[in-house]
Amino acid sequence: SGEEIGKAIGVSRTAVWKHINKLRHQGYRIDSSSRKGYSLVNITNSPLPEEIMEGLSTHTLGQHIQYYKEVESTQDIAKQLAAGGADEGTLVIAEKQSRGRGRMGRQWTSSPGGVYLSLILRPEIKPSEALWFPLIAGIAVAQAIRQLVGLQAKLKWPNDIFVGGKKAGGILIEMSAEIDRLDYVIVGMGINVNTRMKDFPQELKKIATSLRNECGQEISSVKLVQAILTILEHWYEDFSTSGFERIRQTWKEMSNTIGSLVSVNTREASIKGHALDIDHDGALIVQSTDGTPKRIIAGDITLRNLDEGNI
Repeated sequence: SGEEIGKAIGVSRTAVWKHINKLRHQGYRIDSSSRKGYSLVNITNSPLPEEIMEGLSTHTLGQHIQYYKEVESTQDIAKQLAAGGADEGTLVIAEKQSRGRGRMGRQWTSSPGGVYLSLILRPEIKPSEALWFPLIAGIAVAQAIRQLVGLQAKLKWPNDIFVGGKKAGGILIEMSAEIDRLDYVIVGMGINVNTRMKDFPQELKKIATSLRNECGQEISSVKLVQAILTILEHWYEDFSTSGFERIRQTWKEMSNTIGSLVSVNTREASIKGHALDIDHDGALIVQSTDGTPKRIIAGDITLRNLDEGNI
């Protein structure tokens, strides 16, 4: 009862009632009865800090969390925190963004039901080595989806998460660096977790999907975030001690890009060919149609169906 709860924690019944209503507003389902008192029926699916940290097994990632129901951009907040000296592993997470962005400054559509987060890392590496982080983060997200949801998530170079042949998420890496020193890396992730197809903009409905749409049931955003943080910390530590090779091989095994016919648009040229590999810097190696291998550091990749013939 409210009276018993109040006595247990030293507040009035009115204060208990106010807190119960706040919890309900946050998405917790709490039934009440004048005879039986309050009953917690279901916890919220909002990625609240208290829920994420409950049972989280990481040592660094996610140990400090800032949550927002809606924000312009989690990346911008994370960058402000990082510049102000925030601890490595600090997580900024939101359920909605009004000005989310993707690579090359493009708008990232933050549809309802998604999870949008930015993580502060402070690796002791050269700025040129930051190209590895979209691949490391991609592995963590794809493995978390496979582990929690059972869907065979795939990785498209350099930063997309694909499920069922459609895009279910993306990764954005931003950093602050000097000539030979990296100050911090912000790892941004946008994942369509419980987004309904009707909530996608019309232009995205043919190319985007959500985990809920693919598996037919609601997914726990909290458990997904916990899994991503746990797996990402494992690979981050592995990278710090053992380098990039194991990550490179794992990424290739989960990729839908390696072995595919691709079109690549860079700032300098448009290249068509066969994606052969990623090198030890994380760059994509494409054998162009004239047989010349091309090393792609950044660009837009379109996968071409093998039955299309010449590209």
